[in-house]
Amino acid sequence: MTDAALSPLRGLAKLRKAKTRRFSSFDRTGGNDDRLHIEPGETVVIAEHAGAGIVTHIWATLACESESFLRKIVLRAWWDGEAEPSIETPIGDFFGMGHAQTRNYASLPMQASPEDGKAFNCYFPMPFASHMKFTITNEAEHDLLFYYYVDLELHETLDEDMGRFHAQYRQDRPHAPSEEGRTNEQVLFGSENVDGKENYTILNATGHGHYVGVLFSVYSRRRSAVWDWYGEGDDMIFIDGEPGISVPDTIRKPDPRIGPKAELIADRAESVPGANDAWPPTLHGTGTEDYFNTAWCPTQTYSAPYHGIIAAGGPNWTEPVTLYRWHIEDPVIFHKSIRVTIEHGHANGRSDDISSVAFWYQSEPHQSFDKLPEVAERVPTFRSPYRNWSAVVNKTRS
Repeated sequence: MTDAALSPLRGLAKLRKAKTRRFSSFDRTGGNDDRLHIEPGETVVIAEHAGAGIVTHIWATLACESESFLRKIVLRAWWDGEAEPSIETPIGDFFGMGHAQTRNYASLPMQASPEDGKAFNCYFPMPFASHMKFTITNEAEHDLLFYYYVDLELHETLDEDMGRFHAQYRQDRPHAPSEEGRTNEQVLFGSENVDGKENYTILNATGHGHYVGVLFSVYSRRRSAVWDWYGEGDDMIFIDGEPGISVPDTIRKPDPRIGPKAELIADRAESVPGANDAWPPTLHGTGTEDYFNTAWCPTQTYSAPYHGIIAAGGPNWTEPVTLYRWHIEDPVIFHKSIRVTIEHGHANGRSDDISSVAFWYQSEPHQSFDKLPEVAERVPTFRSPYRNWSAVVNKTRS
């Protein structure tokens, strides 16, 4: 026994029967114009193949004069002749930093490399049994220069138990209750969420598969003269209509700044079969930074194989935030349905701009995606910079 499958490095020694191929934007004349020129409103096929195979790597870099163009260029992919795409997302959000911006970061399946994170890389394997197609659509106001590789293996057949890769973009500015009459502590930490119905949805899928991660972006719309942490919201993942498991609770001491301790929420089954709303959620977390495997309201950027902070939010989290979490060693398996959600602030008490790309594998057919927001709705709108942060810190400390 060689244990070749136990690690990627050991597996390199195993000989393979597949064939390696590549689609790219190389200059077909032998010159150096190694990019596609894609006009506004144009959709271009960048890769298409009939037969079985696995996409193993995608690299791309883009240039365009339009403002926020990384939210205006849309990547789509289809597997095995399906009518609706399995990948549909603005290209910047797919590869890393949201907000139509770029930053360097390095994780196991996704990376954005120098210069300034403008070289996009994806290593998620993407199997297909009979056909695949990738397109790029330019919804910007100016021509797009698009350089790319799509590397793949060609196979005679695929194992029948291989799921198809999916990626879906979502965005929202969810409603939050009025802050009138409440202290900052009550706004950030008070109230109770007893059902998760108003949570931000990262993924809502049906079928058999496993959720493998998310790129998650937040931009604070609140401007407070005191501490204003955006990420107190818990992750709640509902799977197959089945409640979570737990041990008996310990004694909790209520925070007098927030209010008295609330009553325990009773366990409950699905409201109707298929609603996938049993309580407690199948997986219930303890805070946004906790779900992204960090702690204590982080303000630092960080890149690790399975989690990281591409942009940390700047002074008092008034600047863009992008986080990632990959469930590679711990995929979230579903057999009927899954809803991956997260609170927007504790008990959904904030109304920030949130966007995300969820990544998962599943058997086809997949549930139809919601309509991609129009390009004008996708373009980020930033408020004026927080210029008096030093004065705010001094006021708070005094």
